[in-house]
Amino acid sequence: MFYDHQQIEKKWQKYWEENQTYKTSDSTDKPKFYVLDMFPYPSGAGLHVGHPLGYIASDIYARYKRHQGFNVLHPVGYDSFGLPAEQYAIQTGQHPAITTEQNITRYEEQLRKIGFSFDWSREVRTSDPSYYKWTQWIFIELFHSWYNKNTDKAEPISTLIKHFESKGTQDLNANETEELHFTAEEWNTASEMDKEDILLNYRLAYRAETTVNWCPALGTVLANDEVKDGKSERGGFPVFQKKMMQWSMRISAYSERLLQGLKGLDWPQPLKDSQEYWIGKSQGAQVKFEIESHPDEVIEVFTTRPDTIFGATFMVLAPENPLVEAITTPEQKAEIDSYIEETSKKTERDRMADVKNVSGAFTGSYALNPFSNERMPVYISDYVLIGYGTGAVMAVPAHDERDHRFAKKFNLEIKKVVETDEDIQEKSFDSKDSVCVNSDFLNGLKYDEAKALIISAIEKRGIGHGTTNYRQRDAIFSRQRYWGEPVPIYYKDGMPYTLPTSALPLELPEVEKYLPTEDGDPPLGNAKTFAWDEVNQKVVDTDLIDEKTIFPLELSTMPGWAGSSWYFLRYMDPHDENVFVKKDLADYWGQVDLYIGGSEHATGHLLYSRFWNMFLKDRGYINHNEPFQKLINQGMILGMSAFVYRIEGTNKYVSKNLAKEYETQQIHVDVSLLKGTSDELDTEAFKAWRPDFADAEFIFEEDGKFITEREVEKMSKSKYNVVNPDDICEEYGADGLRLYEMFLGPLEQSKPWNTQGLSGVYGFLKKFWNLYFNGEVFEVSDEEPTKAEYKVLHTLIKKVVYDIENFSFNTSVSSFMIAVNELQKIKCNKRNILEPLSVIISPYAPHICEELWSLLGHTTSIEFEKFPVLNEDYLVEDEIEYPISINGKTKHKLALSAQLSAKEVEDSVMKDEKVQQFLEGKTPKKIIVVPGRIVNIVI
Repeated sequence: MFYDHQQIEKKWQKYWEENQTYKTSDSTDKPKFYVLDMFPYPSGAGLHVGHPLGYIASDIYARYKRHQGFNVLHPVGYDSFGLPAEQYAIQTGQHPAITTEQNITRYEEQLRKIGFSFDWSREVRTSDPSYYKWTQWIFIELFHSWYNKNTDKAEPISTLIKHFESKGTQDLNANETEELHFTAEEWNTASEMDKEDILLNYRLAYRAETTVNWCPALGTVLANDEVKDGKSERGGFPVFQKKMMQWSMRISAYSERLLQGLKGLDWPQPLKDSQEYWIGKSQGAQVKFEIESHPDEVIEVFTTRPDTIFGATFMVLAPENPLVEAITTPEQKAEIDSYIEETSKKTERDRMADVKNVSGAFTGSYALNPFSNERMPVYISDYVLIGYGTGAVMAVPAHDERDHRFAKKFNLEIKKVVETDEDIQEKSFDSKDSVCVNSDFLNGLKYDEAKALIISAIEKRGIGHGTTNYRQRDAIFSRQRYWGEPVPIYYKDGMPYTLPTSALPLELPEVEKYLPTEDGDPPLGNAKTFAWDEVNQKVVDTDLIDEKTIFPLELSTMPGWAGSSWYFLRYMDPHDENVFVKKDLADYWGQVDLYIGGSEHATGHLLYSRFWNMFLKDRGYINHNEPFQKLINQGMILGMSAFVYRIEGTNKYVSKNLAKEYETQQIHVDVSLLKGTSDELDTEAFKAWRPDFADAEFIFEEDGKFITEREVEKMSKSKYNVVNPDDICEEYGADGLRLYEMFLGPLEQSKPWNTQGLSGVYGFLKKFWNLYFNGEVFEVSDEEPTKAEYKVLHTLIKKVVYDIENFSFNTSVSSFMIAVNELQKIKCNKRNILEPLSVIISPYAPHICEELWSLLGHTTSIEFEKFPVLNEDYLVEDEIEYPISINGKTKHKLALSAQLSAKEVEDSVMKDEKVQQFLEGKTPKKIIVVPGRIVNIVI
């Protein structure tokens, strides 16, 4: 019977949509299971075959859990704010909302075509005001919260104000930007503006001057992962370090909890390691160094090795450190300014990565070693970061590689501190430069003892204290761009105030252009209606701003990660207008049980989501501490790219095998320009591809062919090697695409795409289909299956259950093929085999299985049928084929009952005529029987 995949798939996709087959109930009478894919960004390019890999895996698991009787939440939505849509708007003048809507429509069409069991009724979009109303609400909650270290959680800012009113800062243990000291009386008599200024020092969402990645060409701040090699990832524009007033999130308050929480998560270890490194917990001491000729200034450093303070010979400040301006001498100012300008062109990531090339400039000032009182020159260098520790280091060149390189470059003294523990292998970079510093504090002590003693001495002298430090810094939350969530803040006398929650959402206003204003304000500065009327509680025209009752609104927007940091919660209750999620629904759905997505989000989205989730728990809105219990990073599907060789300085191209005779450069070409499945380029199609290739000339092989170079690399539109899933669905079907993507290899590994391989999977689907037919007639027998037929089925059940629960989807597909081949060989068409077979395969190939289920006489979807239960009795062997070895060499095989004892096996073997022929009348010295395995006769 002809397997018409196109007709079948259209039929069932329509059925699922019309019947809302996958709509999830909020009824709590079933156990729940929450399966989620990382939030897709709807790009204009649509999906290529690499994108659905994780979606297919999560869909298989979601379908499997439905078969097991779980109430499955498997939603979909779009991370629809972001820079790409805005840049397209700048180039074309088309509103980002329009292109975003078009892109989402395209994505949804493709996702539906692949047959995903999403609950489309719960779809959310971060750019929808009904969604970002709650993103803004969470921001307001963060603004009105502080972190109480005594209770180790976030609390309403009102509790902090009460503390100030009664005690000032006495007994306060808070996470703060700067340590402040004032009395209750001073607080109570302070002006409103002063109080607001003080509270900004403690709020979890706060505004402060911060060093950012500034891209003038894009007119916005960029996140670290949006910058590569000092240029913006989008557009390749220069990026500079710049100090700006920015909104930040005090994620640093949660560093220890974020670190400890990793222990209970079922995540890949490399991903946990990334977060652990990013958080960067270290223990040591904070030490103050006086500065010669600057009695009012001190350099504070954090060091994990206070026991090496005797070997410190110079100090290094981050170029952005405020002390630099204060302590730089007039003679050194030009050199310092020049160096700071150079450093501004590097991102922090670049500075951290460049470990070999040290550079710096001398401030002209000296610090004093608090233990030896020796003068230590103070330098600036880009290897010290303002955001880590205190933005300053005491340099111990004999014990730190970068410090050592720096000392060598600037001809500075290198002292080696006496080793304090035989197990510590300190680096002695150049012994002839090392001066052994014997200290009464250190001699003969173990490392931990020496460290503790030095910290005690530091504290007794009043020059510092022992402390724990974290590498993680607060997350910059402002973006100077248009297409993002407006920040619900207005400014009165320069101080920020939140809008009332009744005014939410603060909607994104219309603007005539999406570039910064002529005054350099963000694009929202172009809006004509974007001011806050405090009396009437509404947004009004900016012309009405009088700084008395009508005030300016914040012009920056939120970053891309804002909406994606809590979307998993909104899926639980997507249409509620009164709360972001009802408490009972949050309790029922709880954590995401299975989350699938890319490892590139390790220190961005995954960290921010954990932070926001912990905060919302602190404030009592949800009860679970972590958002994602189990996480799997899917690998990439790689594309087979094609290159042509262009002769340098010409528009002449040479075939692959002749390229070595010329000076050439490789150029990507679209794989669609190749002839069929070969590596041969269609040169006429190449010339028509782009105007700059219209007059291309070619040097062919002797046989008249032009051969391209091929290479497996990341599938990407920019590499012209993408394969459109629509084309695959058209030719091989969505079920063929789903099975093939799983069949390619383990989910977590990257693997190359090869369209030719689809024919094998498609052939399997046709075999599977034809099991249910006798020629053109659907024919399934109600006759009781044989034990052999049951054995095939239950062998498959056992394998598939194990594979799905261990996310080994590729081996499941192999098992399907083996089972169908075996059933085909024994001509099995029994209902009691073929019905459960369709249920087993349906999570992978839902369309064909729905059709077969319907042909089997069922009127409801296969989706909620109980998954077949394994019966081990069918796997018990009746007979065992024993290999018979003589002196260790297999000579014969003998089928015997599986129920025989070892003695009965031995007797049966010795009675066998063939065995007697091999023995040639000799009496065995020994007969070894391994029950169920082998018989070995020693003669």
